[in-house]
Amino acid sequence: MSIVTIITIALLVEAIWETLKMVWQEGKININTIGALIVGIAVSILAKIDIFAMQGITLSIPLIGWILTGILMSRGANFIHDLFNKLGDKEV
Repeated sequence: MSIVTIITIALLVEAIWETLKMVWQEGKININTIGALIVGIAVSILAKIDIFAMQGITLSIPLIGWILTGILMSRGANFIHDLFNKLGDKEV
């Protein structure tokens, strides 16, 4: 595993955690974040979109890649565009 792969995984893990932290804000559940997560995960699973696979990182359980990608997608287009730019994919 290369250092670039480890950095990519670290970036994705941080982005996923930061997204999940938005579920609970100011002592209560943020229903808008929950809704966005549900839609993002559903679309990712149904379309079989896996950002880890796109970066050449194979997860042993493909469903996990789709779920984690859905969590990232729930943040919206600007977030995903910025994330891909950070990962070095300038085609987005």
